[in-house]
Amino acid sequence: MDPDAVAKAFVDHYYSTFDANRAGLANLYQDNSMLTFEGQKIQGSPNIVAKLTSLPFQQCQHSVSTVDCQPSGPTGGMLVFVSGNLQLAGEQHALKFSQMFHLMPTPQGSFYVLNDIFRLNYA
Repeated sequence: MDPDAVAKAFVDHYYSTFDANRAGLANLYQDNSMLTFEGQKIQGSPNIVAKLTSLPFQQCQHSVSTVDCQPSGPTGGMLVFVSGNLQLAGEQHALKFSQMFHLMPTPQGSFYVLNDIFRLNYA
């Protein structure tokens, strides 16, 4: 397993799903997953998806600039750090963002998001 390839595939899937159908992200989180969104901590897949689907914009487009990853722990976890731009529908300027994912393997051979931290980067 090439960690960089896994990270890139995950990031591509996550943001394409976020941009098209945020509710579709539910299967990437579990009950023990935690999202910190702009400092607000949210735990559990249903609560995380409720937060993401309640954001005050309907359409957006993520443009990923960088993806860095590291293996994490003896169980095959992975840290993935993403930076990029977020273009909201009707807005002239894109917002810069950073996001960190701690991915953990599932018994089925895929990954789920244990930890997710998102921040907008203000200039």
